[in-house]
Amino acid sequence: MLKIKEYVKAESLEEAYQLNQKKKNCILGGMLWLKMGSRTIQTAIDLSGLGLDKIEETEEAFSIGCMTTLRQLEKHEGLEKLTQGAIRQSVESIVGVQFRNLATVGGSIFGRFGFSDVLTCFLALDTYVELYRGGIMPLEEFAAAKKDRDILVRLIVKKTPVHCVYMSHRNTRTDFPVLTCAVSEDGRGVRAVVGARPGRAVCIRLEEDSLEGGLDGSLDAAAEGLAAQVTTGSNMRAGASYRSVLAKVLIRRGLCRLLEERGIS
Repeated sequence: MLKIKEYVKAESLEEAYQLNQKKKNCILGGMLWLKMGSRTIQTAIDLSGLGLDKIEETEEAFSIGCMTTLRQLEKHEGLEKLTQGAIRQSVESIVGVQFRNLATVGGSIFGRFGFSDVLTCFLALDTYVELYRGGIMPLEEFAAAKKDRDILVRLIVKKTPVHCVYMSHRNTRTDFPVLTCAVSEDGRGVRAVVGARPGRAVCIRLEEDSLEGGLDGSLDAAAEGLAAQVTTGSNMRAGASYRSVLAKVLIRRGLCRLLEERGIS
C-alpha cells in the first residue's frame, strides 16, 4: 500500500528540487507505477502546475516536457512524421488509452525501467535530456548513469533526418514486453537499441557507416554481430537464451525495413 503523509504542488522547479533532496520525499509524475508499490512517502511533490506538459516544436528540435503524457506522444503529428510512426508504435501497446492518458514521459525516462518501450525508442533518436541541476546531456549517457535526486525537466529530440523502426515482442497484447528493439539510421550511422533484456535498454552501433550495398549482402551476419553484444537475462516472461535469439530476429527485421525504405535489397 502507498501512503502519503504530505502533498505539495510545487510552485517552481527550485522548490521541487529542494524538497526532492530528502530520500523519503518523492516526485509523483503520472503516479501509475508508483501507486503499485508499497512504501510511505513523507512529501509527495506534484509538478503539474509548472507548464511541463507540452510538446513544443522549433526549427531544430522537439521539446517534450516531463509531464507530457504517453498519449500526447502517440498523437503528435510532428513526432509521427519525424520517426515514421516509431514513437507511436512504441507506446500504443502500453496497457491502454486510459493508462497512457496519465503515464508521463518524465516518469518513463527518469525511472530507466528495464521494460520501458519509451526509453528504447528515444535512444534510437538524436535525443537529449535536460536536468534541473545537471543541465543537458545525451539520453544514452543519462540512461547508463545511476539514479540521483535531480529532476528531469524535458526531453529534447533533435530534428536530425532519421529512418527509424520500432518493434517489440509480447506474450500478450498489453503485457510488459519480452524484448524491445529500435533500429535507426541517421547522420551518425546505424544503431540498434535493445531493451527489456530484462535490464534497461542498451545501444549498439554498426561498424558500417550506412546501409548502402545491403550491408554487403549479409543481413544475418550484421544482425548476429549486433545481437551478440546484447547481454540478456531470465525472468517470468522469458529465458536468456530465448531473448538472445529474439534480439537477432528483431534486429534483422529492423535492418530489413530500413533497407526497404532506402530501396536497397
